[in-house]
Amino acid sequence: MKKLSILAVCGAGLGSSFACEMSIEAALKDLGVEADLSHCDISSATSSRADIIMTGENFRSQFQHYTINANIIYLKRLVDKNEIKAKLTPILQEMGHLAI
Repeated sequence: MKKLSILAVCGAGLGSSFACEMSIEAALKDLGVEADLSHCDISSATSSRADIIMTGENFRSQFQHYTINANIIYLKRLVDKNEIKAKLTPILQEMGHLAI
């Protein structure tokens, strides 16, 4: 199975997405899942090859303008590890990266 790729996305691709990436890393560690993590801005995310994109709920309308071949998870709080785990778990299970 290929290694999972997760992208944290914010408006500018700087502070918020990096903080989100760190929270995703902590959530994945709790779940025992390994993945390649990175962060960027919205425009760069549209051409990424990530398996999963995690971004703020406030960016939903912007992502709906693009065709993206990734699971997109919208978060209310980018750094809430519990929200990240809750929303990531069913997708990881569906993709076969986490046992049910």
